[in-house]
Amino acid sequence: MRKLIALMLSLILTLGAMSALATDKALVEDAQKLTHEELVEKAKAEEGTFIVYGNTSRITTALEQFCALYDITGEGNNLKDAEIYTKLEIEIDSSAKGADMVMIQDGASLEFLIENGYLLNYLPPSVAANVDAADQNPLVHQFINKVFIYNNQGDDVPAIKNVWELTEEKMKDRVLFKNPESEQVNMNFLVMLTNEEWSARLAEAYEAHFGKPIELGEYKNAGYMWIAQFLSNCVFGSSDTTLAEEISQPTAAGKIGLFVLSKLRSSSVLTENLTVGEYDAQKNAYTIQPFSGFMYPMYALVSSGATRPYTAMLFIDYLMNADGFQPWGKSVGAYSANSALVPLEGDLGIDVWKNTLVSEDPAYILTAYEDVSTFVTKYVK
Repeated sequence: MRKLIALMLSLILTLGAMSALATDKALVEDAQKLTHEELVEKAKAEEGTFIVYGNTSRITTALEQFCALYDITGEGNNLKDAEIYTKLEIEIDSSAKGADMVMIQDGASLEFLIENGYLLNYLPPSVAANVDAADQNPLVHQFINKVFIYNNQGDDVPAIKNVWELTEEKMKDRVLFKNPESEQVNMNFLVMLTNEEWSARLAEAYEAHFGKPIELGEYKNAGYMWIAQFLSNCVFGSSDTTLAEEISQPTAAGKIGLFVLSKLRSSSVLTENLTVGEYDAQKNAYTIQPFSGFMYPMYALVSSGATRPYTAMLFIDYLMNADGFQPWGKSVGAYSANSALVPLEGDLGIDVWKNTLVSEDPAYILTAYEDVSTFVTKYVK
């Protein structure tokens, strides 16, 4: 996928497309100077259907509310990451009408399109002061977390306190995880565990759990070793929704999963049968060592192929504020990059989560992806 993107971008650039894209970038930069009222006026002057791609089901709800507010005709498309990237490549290459704006994850793949001007960054002035500098370009709309959640029924409840417990023989086929070969953020998570920081922390956690220093044998570092043994115990699912539903059933006693926390909002998930990690109220953090899961950004960007670029920027402004974030903010597991919007009552703050979760580093993922993904393939059945 990444090689295909790079090849297509290289071909487009040699055909001289870069000059056309530069105009779009200038338009977005100039729009930063507009007042909200001026942006609304320019958006309403645009014609045609406003098209949005997003890999979150709640994008359509947000779009419907936005279109009703501004009397705009819109079309929301809930697609997988790979589908969004493929459609963007084809549409921009052929100048066909497609997405005006996208919400997408997987920062490593995103860099290919951003660096070559095919996705453009717009930071709404209304929220600029409330968004950390590191989250402004590309603009992070929200952070999402996948955490260890276990079935609390029966006599063998897997209330783990160390991730190495998940590698033991007794956990064989009791660990649920979406297949990393079809879920890019899961693959990115595994890649991150092989970097210097997390492999060192995993080595320390190994010694704390087993009472002896880690012996790597054939493995490059503790990250590779944990990945191999963790995946060997996993049962792989096709979606986080189905994993949440399955693990919440009374018949799933003794099982644990690593999936999106916000899936607990679904009426089909029996939340009374589930416990989220091990929580220490005094420390205000989950106590699974050395991590309780992972967190990744969802980005909001303008397509360089947009025929309604001002509408795209107005929608991004809407999404970054309270009304636009409401479809996500009404449940646990969604954390706006706008610090003025606090998580749902009962959930932890994003600062606490960031201290207990693995976070994406797109630059590292790009350098290590090929090696780690090849390694992971050996353990995915």
